[in-house]
Amino acid sequence: MEAAYTFDAELRESHGKGSARALRREKKVPAIIYNKDMEPVSVSMDRDKLTHAYFRGGFTSKVVEIKAGKDTYHALPRQLQLHPVTDMIEHADFLRVTDKSTINVNIPVNVLNADRCVGVKRGGSINVVRHTVELVCNVTRIPTSVDVDVKDAHIGDSIHISEVDLPEGVTPTITDRDFTIVTIAGRLAKASEPSADEAAVAEEPAEGAAAEGEAA
Repeated sequence: MEAAYTFDAELRESHGKGSARALRREKKVPAIIYNKDMEPVSVSMDRDKLTHAYFRGGFTSKVVEIKAGKDTYHALPRQLQLHPVTDMIEHADFLRVTDKSTINVNIPVNVLNADRCVGVKRGGSINVVRHTVELVCNVTRIPTSVDVDVKDAHIGDSIHISEVDLPEGVTPTITDRDFTIVTIAGRLAKASEPSADEAAVAEEPAEGAAAEGEAA
């Protein structure tokens, strides 16, 4: 299985706040590798390398390789705790996966042909209702983005998930409605109540706020 990043890690036996503080003083991050079919593995990882990878973008939707002791794990970053001031990663949880794992993953929306959009040329503006879309797929088929082409969109148009071409075997986790991803609004449109999709997005927890499902 191809990995976006490879990290060397050290197995750790000590746990608790005191041990975690000691690791952070050494610029290391306490981390857990887990899966419903295995005992959790506690490791420590290089803080700077992990943080750098995170801020390159899309980190939580990429498979990484972690070498710890005699074992090598393929995993997806799940829960990441950042320092409120420095933004350095202070703790990380990784979900161990295999090439047969089916996972839920949040993928960023990528707007295509924004500069060629009919509605924009006529004075409108692009409103991205959903900046990420949660998808379910095999871990080897995770797309890098959800591409939304707005070239032919006019003022007042809405682009829904059903109009987006997703790779084979990749489906949205929301299946009970054809939710909106992008709309084209008039520049002078009056403020209005948020749409049902916008309200639903506002109520959804931020990425990483709650634990995600384990790999099947």
